Amino acid sequence: MATIAANLCRRLEGKVAVITGGASGIGEATVGLFTKHGAKVIVADISKKAGQSFSPDATYIHCDVSKEEDVSAAVDLAMEKHGKLDIMFNNAGIVETKSRKAMEYDMEEFQRVLSVNINGVMHGIKHAGRVMVPRKNGCIISTASVGGLLGGLSPYGYTASKHAVIGLTKQGAAEMGRYGIRVNCVSPAALATDITLRFFGKSSWEEFCTKAEWEASLKKIANLKSHILETQDIAEAALYLASEESKFVSGHNLVVDGGSTVVNHDLSIYQ
Repeated sequence: MATIAANLCRRLEGKVAVITGGASGIGEATVGLFTKHGAKVIVADISKKAGQSFSPDATYIHCDVSKEEDVSAAVDLAMEKHGKLDIMFNNAGIVETKSRKAMEYDMEEFQRVLSVNINGVMHGIKHAGRVMVPRKNGCIISTASVGGLLGGLSPYGYTASKHAVIGLTKQGAAEMGRYGIRVNCVSPAALATDITLRFFGKSSWEEFCTKAEWEASLKKIANLKSHILETQDIAEAALYLASEESKFVSGHNLVVDGGSTVVNHDLSIYQ
């Protein structure tokens, strides 16, 4: 009975997923959760180092999502190794090394951020669709951001790209619904990941502050005070969108921000 119950709890049993940016942060947490729930995962990332302890059900492939051929190869690997692709999680993303005023903006850096955050997602949608449409089944998820909902929370390139991810999600859902393919995205609030360090120009938490100190600073500005947002929370959101529990959810932006984008405390009556 215990074995049966355990299998029933494996919400992605028999599914095959490609997760870009899967070697660290949100991606690494999602790889762990998806394999725990029975999925076979292709971990597509520019670096294998962070995810050295991958599950036996996870296979690494080097992938720079700004290069279409790399994303295509990751999808092809899923097909060659497992015969299908059920879930495409376009999670890889980068941010500028620091925020700059428009008049001082480095346009080369702008293009670099867009090439990963927008082109990378489009490459994922294109090549997932290539193998999902013939089967008339599949699920495409992308990592957006609360920076795609509001201005002033992130630099120009990151803000523009995450707005675009939400738009690509809606467009993908509009086209692919006829083939039974669901297209959604997740928008996290700020959390402690390597992308935070890159934004501040640091290579480790020791150079910046402790992870606990950064999380404490996030809690001060958070709307929901009962919990600190963690990568596992975003992985759980992706699991919901990838599983049969969301079988009629498409074109949706699942915002995981503790309600921060629905309230302006400067104007709130609840002071």
